[in-house]
Amino acid sequence: MSDTKIPLAGVIGSPVAHSRSPALHTYWLKTYGIRGHYIPMDIAQADLKAAIETLPKLGFVGANVTVPHKERVLELADLVTDRAALIGAANTLIFRKDGKVHADNTDGYGFVENLRQGASDWDPKRGPAAVIGAGGAARAVLASLIEVGVPEIRISNRTRTRAEALRAEFGTRVIVYDWVQAGNMLEGATTVVNASSLGMVGKPELRVPLDGLSADAVVTDLVYAPLQTSLLKRASEMGSRTVDGLGMLLHQAAPAFERWFGHRPTVDEQTRQVVLNA
Repeated sequence: MSDTKIPLAGVIGSPVAHSRSPALHTYWLKTYGIRGHYIPMDIAQADLKAAIETLPKLGFVGANVTVPHKERVLELADLVTDRAALIGAANTLIFRKDGKVHADNTDGYGFVENLRQGASDWDPKRGPAAVIGAGGAARAVLASLIEVGVPEIRISNRTRTRAEALRAEFGTRVIVYDWVQAGNMLEGATTVVNASSLGMVGKPELRVPLDGLSADAVVTDLVYAPLQTSLLKRASEMGSRTVDGLGMLLHQAAPAFERWFGHRPTVDEQTRQVVLNA
């Protein structure tokens, strides 16, 4: 018998019962024959600091972070990557052997990799992007679109001040549209992103007019419940290529898994089906 500790990882949030991350990471562990476990942990905000201090002592090598803790963990980490600092949130913690907590954000990476896999000829530099929403997910989207060279990013949010705050932070490449004019920002856009919760199960529908949408555009929705949102259905009917949001969840998980367990997993159709059936 080996005395080597079995590495543990998990997802921290409240609630976390809905998370599909345990099914995803457990599948990868089994697929690659890696000893380890991935555990959902419902941790209250008041207990977050104590949890992050305690988990490494229990054999945890890292954790994913979801709402409502993604911003707070930046204050509790010893090291924060530039992209996590830019986004203002972390979704991945690495508990290093030297005792330091390393915070990163792989949401933007997952977003871009999902587009590249779902629309293989997607060229971010070909034209403007239109982004709906101005919350935490939109921050990750903006940071990644700027990084891959999108020339102009149009953004619209029901509360304009939140969109204005992103423009102030991310620079003049970002152009804000009033919510009532959100449909206008689709004209000439080659990438269209719903980074809001509109269209999600239990949320209001996204009612932005798509009259200006080009058949050349790639349209993606970060919502993956339902997998085919009304936005994706309408865009597909208009001839646009569409990419669902599930792949972002899968791709953002891959670099974290590699850091924790030492193997870079492959995101393929079987992976998608496992998570869809979770």
